[in-house]
Amino acid sequence: MLLPPRQRCLYRFPPLSSLLLLLATRRSCFEGLTQTLTLFPDRNFATEFFPDEVDSYIDAFMWRANKYLVGGHSVGYEFVKEPTENNRVIVKVTQNVQ
Repeated sequence: MLLPPRQRCLYRFPPLSSLLLLLATRRSCFEGLTQTLTLFPDRNFATEFFPDEVDSYIDAFMWRANKYLVGGHSVGYEFVKEPTENNRVIVKVTQNVQ
């Protein structure tokens, strides 16, 4: 009995919501703030961005995700802007794996 050829399957993880953290840093010659974009599975932790600011955060994360986080079974990410009740936007990120 012959088995059918192996098919490639694309799996999608549940969407994660982005949270923008401002971290205070102290270095010997520089003091400032560092922005860290973190992903959480719970929308309640998501940062609500202003609509005119969100695209720059998506572009920055997309560039880094495609450069540093794609490989092996991870084949890409999808970014969806979702409006909130107070006219802001949250970002849902879905990781695609094979």
